[in-house]
Amino acid sequence: MMRTLLVRGLLAGLAAGVLAAVFAFFAGEPPVDAAIGIEEAGTAAHSHVEPGGHSHGEEEAELVSRDVQSTLGLLVGVGAYAIAGGGLFSLAFAFSYGRLGSLRPRALSALLAVATFIVVVGVPFLKYPANPPAVGQGETIGDRTALYFGFVALSLVFAIGAAVLGRKVGGWNGGLAGAGAYVVLVSVAAALLPSIDEVPDGFPGSTLWTFRIASLGTQLVLWVALGLIFGALAERVLTRQAQLVR
Repeated sequence: MMRTLLVRGLLAGLAAGVLAAVFAFFAGEPPVDAAIGIEEAGTAAHSHVEPGGHSHGEEEAELVSRDVQSTLGLLVGVGAYAIAGGGLFSLAFAFSYGRLGSLRPRALSALLAVATFIVVVGVPFLKYPANPPAVGQGETIGDRTALYFGFVALSLVFAIGAAVLGRKVGGWNGGLAGAGAYVVLVSVAAALLPSIDEVPDGFPGSTLWTFRIASLGTQLVLWVALGLIFGALAERVLTRQAQLVR
């Protein structure tokens, strides 16, 4: 059964990835293009030509064209992320099924999808929101990446601990205790972790806002679609198994 659910999770992730990539293309690519234009304009402004005719600041030849990046590259990147997420999601579903009350597969899948979006995407986004090209310094990308994924890991660990606490207490009180513990822990972690603000002066606030909303929307489409699609597939499989057992 675990293998069957894993395959369904990978398929659901693939379908959700396609939907998320389509959303990202229409909602996210316009602000990306605008940010790239700002970055190129800044690069051109700082370039100069020496007496010998040698130019500094010119762009290196692109290994992959922008058209490929915004279409096939986007689909491959989002699809790979979604498929991996679908596999992990199916494992979390298999572990949770039967341990969180009498929730039906569709309801459990939807609940897990919402919880995953909040814990893995939403909460880290509040501390370290996504940035378009031209925002952020190249020499700090390693530190920024480590801080972001570190906060994601902390949020996930705190959520698991909160779920264990909630189950031990039980009932509504358990749910409130778990949620309260999670909020307190992530709030303390967010306050202790360093903030990152590398938005250059003069960068259009509308472009930054549109990109961040599109980035968050892409994740929302992915996890909502994954929860709904996987829930339908899992319910069919588990219902068929229950009928065979009878």
